[in-house]
Amino acid sequence: MPVAPSAIQPHGDAFTENGLKPFVKPRALETDEIPGIIGQYRRAAENALMAGFDGVEVHAANGYLLDQFLRDGSNFRTDEYGGSRVNRSRLLIEVLEAVIGIWGAERVGVRLSPINSFNDMSDIDQQATFGVVVNALNRFGLAYIHVVEVDMAGKARGSFDWRKLGNAFDGPYMANGGYDRDRAEYSVESRSADLISFGAPFLANPDLPARLALGAPLNKAGPETFYGGDGRGYTDYPAQEDKAA
Repeated sequence: MPVAPSAIQPHGDAFTENGLKPFVKPRALETDEIPGIIGQYRRAAENALMAGFDGVEVHAANGYLLDQFLRDGSNFRTDEYGGSRVNRSRLLIEVLEAVIGIWGAERVGVRLSPINSFNDMSDIDQQATFGVVVNALNRFGLAYIHVVEVDMAGKARGSFDWRKLGNAFDGPYMANGGYDRDRAEYSVESRSADLISFGAPFLANPDLPARLALGAPLNKAGPETFYGGDGRGYTDYPAQEDKAA
């Protein structure tokens, strides 16, 4: 069975080799299993280092396990990994300690998605919860935090104060979610963000940096091929020179 902080079955479907299937109810991790989870992150960091990576990003966003521990809508635990916001942040902090032990903090980033509601993710006070998380991250001297400023449907919602979150972090703030060239440049120039990341636009434009530099039009990503399992929609988008030819 899949594991989670608490045995809560979300609504929705999982991608499987046999198509979409309803989520099953996960089992709650036992407290004595958590060191093994941290060990898996440490081993992944070691593997990335041996493979020649330049650094690693700890994924604590988008409803994955670390994000589930952070949120009060998915974490009903009563041990030291549940309850208060500090306790719910504990697993992320311990994972970071393990990963930084391999890489050094200057080569490690963290990805967060405070307003993500995909697959029933929720928190009663997102601003307060992620404020506590970011304050806890400050002691590490991380390379950056990478913050998804939209939900998984690509929509910004609510009144979350992104600048407040960025200002609370003592390092580079990387923003993600629905950015185009003009908005990215404005955000960096206005110091709303230090860095901007692009996901789907990079997927659809193998030469995205050159296109942005030239102000060239972008290929539009086709969501119908996302998670498709082959190269269609991943390796067949044309570069600018291919289109010109």
